[in-house]
Amino acid sequence: MSKNVLSVENVTMQFGGVVAVDNLNLEVNEGEIVALIGANGAGKSTLFNAITNAGAESANYPFCTIEPNVGVVAVPDARLDYLAEMYQPKKKTPAVIEFVDIAGLVKGASKGEGLGNKFLSHIREVDAVAEVVRCFEDGNITHVEGSIDPLRDIDIINTELCLADMETVEKRQERLVKLAKTGDKKVKLEQAVMEKVMAGLSDGVLARRLGLTEEEQEFLGELHLLTMKPVLYITNVAEGEVADPSGNEHVQAVKKYAAEENAEVIVVSAKMESEVAELPEEEAKEYLEMAGLEETGLDRLIKAGFKLLGLMTFLTAGEMESRAWTIKLNTKAPQAAGKIHTDFERGFIRAEIVSFDDLVACGSKAAAREKGLVRLEGKDYVMQDGDVVEFRFNV
Repeated sequence: MSKNVLSVENVTMQFGGVVAVDNLNLEVNEGEIVALIGANGAGKSTLFNAITNAGAESANYPFCTIEPNVGVVAVPDARLDYLAEMYQPKKKTPAVIEFVDIAGLVKGASKGEGLGNKFLSHIREVDAVAEVVRCFEDGNITHVEGSIDPLRDIDIINTELCLADMETVEKRQERLVKLAKTGDKKVKLEQAVMEKVMAGLSDGVLARRLGLTEEEQEFLGELHLLTMKPVLYITNVAEGEVADPSGNEHVQAVKKYAAEENAEVIVVSAKMESEVAELPEEEAKEYLEMAGLEETGLDRLIKAGFKLLGLMTFLTAGEMESRAWTIKLNTKAPQAAGKIHTDFERGFIRAEIVSFDDLVACGSKAAAREKGLVRLEGKDYVMQDGDVVEFRFNV
């Protein structure tokens, strides 16, 4: 059974006379982790607070964040909302993603400057990186480098990550010299990979940009290299630039840089998002419409983080609960069943599946069944995003 990491009951949050959260019940199961990283003053903690309402400390001085703040966030999914309307369950449970707000990075972090060692150890534990870069001017908010230049900030972070990874690879190379004496052919192959990676890192090329084959990447798995982690960039802009950032030269520079590795760029105003997060749902919707936005930048960030991690969801629905379940892309039906309960995987017989789109088009599962759109799939079936499933098993 999936491990429950957070459970809250009957939680109400009130700001002045406005009730923002009324009688909330939520259960969170063990999931993936995304780190928010960036230079000091980029807006990480402000953004984190808006995502999670966790109240992480945010201030105008370096290293305000020392220990990482962690927040578990529901993944927005209109399909789950639709199923909840259709089935009227007693409980609705969304998929979740975990964000970690990590201390700002400065030059020399790999040598212990600032909070470097802590920063590097914390980032090593996450699955993907969302790098917050400051793209707004505000003389009241100090930038540790004294000016606004997101590409310089990205380069500082990349340099420190490369230096840290070089140390990791060097230690592995020393170990491989001893193992080579055993005559194991795999050792020579691994040595060649380490030499390739070390050469790239020495030139400031991130490991994920080296074009490594799947076989070569397997040798790096246990090293947990910082520069191998998938990344997306969050450009933090002024409130008036969110709807149309085309005039912001900093954002355009980041987009051009990110395109070199097919990385996604999310444009947000952390200040705006923190304000929207405190509003009731209807007021927040009106606020976004006035700003020319269809959804919050944070919703887009959460979805992008889910995509970055190579995740997808399948859905279950009934009178007791409608739920979105998180699985890796290309997961087969028995393993997906195991996310619900280990007995489901152990005694898997088949999966009864209807695609969400077909279910909506037909209006009910019974109508979809009449049209032959409800399928029975076996153990080799690869789950698709949006499958609405009922597993059959016997133990």
